[in-house]
Formats: sequence, structure tokens, C-alpha cells
Amino acid sequence: MIRSEKSGSIGIITIDRPDRRNALGTTLIRTLSASLRRLDADDTVRAVIITGAPPAFCAGSDLKELASLSSADMREHEAETASVVRSISALTKPVIASVEGYALGGGFMLAIACDVVVSSGDAKWHLPEVPSGWLPIWGMRALMSRVGPMRARLLSWGAEKIDGHEAQRLGIVDYVVDNGEALGKALDVAKGLAALPSEAVSSVKTYFQPFVMMDAEQLDVQAHNAFARDCLSEAAQATMSKYRQI
Repeated sequence: MIRSEKSGSIGIITIDRPDRRNALGTTLIRTLSASLRRLDADDTVRAVIITGAPPAFCAGSDLKELASLSSADMREHEAETASVVRSISALTKPVIASVEGYALGGGFMLAIACDVVVSSGDAKWHLPEVPSGWLPIWGMRALMSRVGPMRARLLSWGAEKIDGHEAQRLGIVDYVVDNGEALGKALDVAKGLAALPSEAVSSVKTYFQPFVMMDAEQLDVQAHNAFARDCLSEAAQATMSKYRQI
């Protein structure tokens, strides 16, 4: 599910679950957390990349798994996932997202929680939670830090399905490349950061962390509570019922 390797001073984490569109299930998110912590503690690693096995980055939370859980277990899973994604900002090493294919829902939020985002031009970026019956469960602070609250609200309604070029224009994405070249560009960015004094790179990340993720945990708790209420709605129940039958 998660492949973790090193290329020189760069750690590369690959979400490798193509049968579930690289969705974030319980086992995967725990393995992702362990891989991030291990690479961050490795003194030979100077930067980390998160990417997805073809054909995409990540489809978000595993709705098939969520639909099989009780309401309490579902909320616990999402709270754990939110904590892992928030932890990216607290790591000492810069983390770069390499996005091809699509970044949907939680995959969208995972990507933008990284310090730098590289996307192919044709990659599809979308938050489909509201059409499914609930608001995005976590990651709103990272989204608002990148695009501001008004645009974040519009994106959260699922009103816009955008490609990598539009995502860059809005500030969601930092670098746009041709299809198939996101990982190569992410490696170039990572190597550039790795060549800088590591203490200073870490200090910059630490300095900006409060501005990027200020009140992120509190906002995730609010979203979490709203999600619990939304899951009682007819629309949410219909969505979960559909995934129970898959």
C-alpha cells in the first residue's frame, strides 16, 4: 500500500493501492504516518516526496471501508487521518506532493498539506464531498491558507472541477508540468531544497508553520462534528449505501 525508498538525500513515499484508486484506508494512513516519521528522523534525508502509483495521486478517503464502519468508528478513522495529514506541517523536512491523474477529496487535501505541490497540467482537482452529502471532513486550514476563505468555500461546495493549470492560478499548485513529468519536477525541487543548509530550511518551515496551519486542529474538529451530523442526512446515507454494495 505504501512504498518508501530513498534516492540519495530524497525520501520518496508512493501511495500504491491502485485497486482502490490509492484511497486512504486505515492501514494505509497508519503506514503513511510511520513512513513520514521514519524519513523525518533519518539524518541522511533532506526532503520528502509524496506521490501516487499510476494512474493517479489519490482518490481521498476509502468510502467502501468507511461505509462498513459504525458511525463512531467512521469518525475515529477520519480524525486519525486528519491528524496524520496535519502532522506534515510539523515535520522538520520539506515535503513535496507530486500529483498526476487526479487528487480528489482527501487526496486533494493531502496534497495541499505538503509544503510544495507539483501537478501535471491535466490532473483533475476536485472536492466531491458536498455532492456526496457532507462537507470536507478535514484540511480546510491548508485550503484557506492557499486560496483564502471565499474561494475555499466555493471549492468546498464542489462547484469547480479544475485542472492543474487552474489550480496553479488559484494558488493550490506551485508548479505545473506536462503529463508524466510531475515526479521529475518534484525531484528537482527536492534536490534544490536538499542542497541548502538543512538547519535554515527547517527553520523557515518552522517559522511559517503557525501561519499556514494556525487553528487547523480546531477547524478539523468543527468539520468533524459537522460531518457526524451530515452523515445522518438522506443524501449521505444514500452515498454510503451505494458503497456498501460494491
